[in-house]
Amino acid sequence: MHFSSRNDRGFSLTELVFVVAMLGTLIAMAVPVMKDITASIKLNEAARMVEREMQDARLKAVSSNRVIRVRLNCPGAGYIRSVEVLGTAADTAADRCATTPYPFPPPDDDIMTRPNFDGPVRYLPNQATVTTSVVQFSPDGTAMDVVNGTPTTLVAPLTVTVSRQSSSKSITVNNAGKVQLQ
Repeated sequence: MHFSSRNDRGFSLTELVFVVAMLGTLIAMAVPVMKDITASIKLNEAARMVEREMQDARLKAVSSNRVIRVRLNCPGAGYIRSVEVLGTAADTAADRCATTPYPFPPPDDDIMTRPNFDGPVRYLPNQATVTTSVVQFSPDGTAMDVVNGTPTTLVAPLTVTVSRQSSSKSITVNNAGKVQLQ
């Protein structure tokens, strides 16, 4: 019969405590870094959503030969919606982003009945906020800032800020309609 010595049987209590203490220290250092990374990912997701909505609206304006507006914080804070410009008082109406009078998808598929190109109301994820603005895309792809219902030519790029907690991302739109996430 062979008896093994103390060293062959496994780890000592001191060694286990030391390893657990080292793991605890590494985890404690990693948690704040992971929180920062998670917060950054959530902000980027919201900013990309706004940028994509603008890119899609520009593409829709060009492909459908219609004027499309992206309304930020419409119908409320944290919501965005692309809407077709009708050339009527409805364009500046308070309920223009409401889905009851302006449903998505439209109730009919008749191209002559307007609006046909309103998008869905989207909510920014992860408690993100966005500056209130209305950006208009023309059928030629150019962009304008809409102030009090009146389209205004962009002399300098329009900047839209998406924020979450203490961080923010900027999206710029120039007069040629180029949308860029900073």
